Amino acid sequence: MKTLNLLVPFLVIVMLTSCGSKKNLVYFQDEPLQESVLVSEPKELIYKPDDILTINVSALDPQTVAPFNLTLIPGGNANDPLAAQGGLQQQTYLIDYEGNIEFPVLGTLKIAGLTRTELTDMLTEKISEYVNNPIINVRLSNFTFTILGEVQNPGTFTIPDERITILEALGLADDLTIFGKRKNILLIREVDGKKKYSKVDLTSVNVVNSPVYYLQQNDVIYVEPNKARIRSSTYNQNNAVLISAVGTLTTILAIFIVQN
Repeated sequence: MKTLNLLVPFLVIVMLTSCGSKKNLVYFQDEPLQESVLVSEPKELIYKPDDILTINVSALDPQTVAPFNLTLIPGGNANDPLAAQGGLQQQTYLIDYEGNIEFPVLGTLKIAGLTRTELTDMLTEKISEYVNNPIINVRLSNFTFTILGEVQNPGTFTIPDERITILEALGLADDLTIFGKRKNILLIREVDGKKKYSKVDLTSVNVVNSPVYYLQQNDVIYVEPNKARIRSSTYNQNNAVLISAVGTLTTILAIFIVQN
């Protein structure tokens, strides 16, 4: 009987030590510094280095704006509204690390930090010196964001658009799992070369007023697992075998004790 009394605590200890903890599972556990928390920002996308833009200039007389458009290249996309007929498409502009692009005729332009409206206004003003009533169409070609944690389909997503909400982004990830913390969604954003943080409560209707309701390029969304997920994911799957083995051993010892 003394042996049996020792086996039960031993079994409990083994099970507890085989389990992990929140420290081993949850990302970004350090609380962000207060000065790093995001405040209200423009809802319109702000262009940054490494963004890829398509810029099309048109006018009543196409010949007058031809010098302001990049040459066409093979590989047109039928779904691209700016793509030309015959399998050709317009080249794109990559914003360099200094925030510049090289624009035909106009030369080097600093566009990082501008919104689409601001960039369109700037190009319209500059090109109007050469062309009457130019029409500028600007589009981001590589809007990218990443979703990690307790969602059905985590990963990095690239969309052909410039305006997406955090709710729409989570929808692309097939929504949160039942184990995701809906009151503590973390968003990480780079602003002027520094990482900024914001927390979002999806259970509140005020989520639409959040400064990060509209995503920016390269945002990272992290959905933290709840306690139930932490307990289930850190459970040692070998415990079932261990329990069975200890149970068998206990039965054998019990029979031995009774017989003696």
